[in-house]
Amino acid sequence: MTGRSPQILRSDALDNRERILDAARALFAAEGLDVPMREIARRAGVGPATLYRRFPTKQLLVTEVFTDEMRACHAIVDEGRAEPDPWRGFRLVIEKICELHARNRGFTDAFMSAHPKEVDLTASREQMLNVIAELARRAKKTGHLRADFVLDDLVLMLMAHRGIRAASAAARLTASRRFAALMIQAFQA
Repeated sequence: MTGRSPQILRSDALDNRERILDAARALFAAEGLDVPMREIARRAGVGPATLYRRFPTKQLLVTEVFTDEMRACHAIVDEGRAEPDPWRGFRLVIEKICELHARNRGFTDAFMSAHPKEVDLTASREQMLNVIAELARRAKKTGHLRADFVLDDLVLMLMAHRGIRAASAAARLTASRRFAALMIQAFQA
């Protein structure tokens, strides 16, 4: 009987961890990173002590929650870099990153380092921005990207994109696609 207790507790602990991560994903996606830890615990059906035992800081929780999104973002940037036409690759990156951000407000906050004390995705973000900068240099050489484009222009536009608010996820996605199209038009030579 004592040999089984740790296994049952371990299973319960894993269940609690998954419920916490699921609740955090849903709340961060809908509301951004300002969601209080107590609300995450409540939504997960666990006590605050259980939440803090699994994730002692909000930074650890956010990093765990956004691991998959960071992988998706890296895949988008790699896909853009692999595109034989650099301008098409650059446009693809803008469209897909905007869509990713529209689907998950918390990821936008994390990606843009809106909460630097709570989120440490800086190294990953910098790596992606360096790849995008290289893609932009290649797109400029084709004559399709404005000669005066600088990477800060894209960062500024992504910050503006973060401000999209809509009554539903579908409306937010529609607005995001429109914004991405306008962004691409503004960057085109």
